[in-house]
Amino acid sequence: MILQEISEALQKGKAKDVKELVQQAIDQGIDVKKILDEGLLSGMSIIGTKFKNNEVFVPEVLIAARAMNMGAQLLKPLLAEAGVKAAGKVVLGTVKGDLHDIGKNLVRMMMEGKGLEVIDAGVDVSPEKYVELVKSEGAQIVACSALLTTTMTEIKNVVEAFKDAGIRNQVIIMCGGAPVTQSFADSIGADIYTPDAASAAEAALTAITA
Repeated sequence: MILQEISEALQKGKAKDVKELVQQAIDQGIDVKKILDEGLLSGMSIIGTKFKNNEVFVPEVLIAARAMNMGAQLLKPLLAEAGVKAAGKVVLGTVKGDLHDIGKNLVRMMMEGKGLEVIDAGVDVSPEKYVELVKSEGAQIVACSALLTTTMTEIKNVVEAFKDAGIRNQVIIMCGGAPVTQSFADSIGADIYTPDAASAAEAALTAITA
């Protein structure tokens, strides 16, 4: 089955093969949403689980995500034509004063691998910027990454900024990163804490579809 082949090629990070197989599937008239769900996203989901269980590591995830993106580029215009929308929208960024982006990038790949649309705000993102992007993009989730004990307090400022803007009840605020814990997330009033990128993607999808 070609969708199985797409999934397997993606897991091996064979971007060229993924692209060719996706094109073949399109030419065969297979439903584009099906190609996305049962080919690309199912492959990325397996990588996510393996990553969580320490069976694969960051390089493999990056290579698989690149393969997924090659296939997704072919599908994007067709999905738009078919009126297929992303499961939800997430504004993602590393908080103000923090320039780490590997963790954030992994979260983005895992979230995209779950069929979510991710607006990547980059690093050193101010609380105001998060609020502005949520308003302009209509995102349901804000995901804040902090890798330093000195910058994790910035997540609290993000929560406060949404309160000040009067839209705190309209967004789900997620946080994560090396120094961040569940008790810290609870203490600042964040909605969801996850210990790794794969869990973050699962929690985001669950929160949006709940």
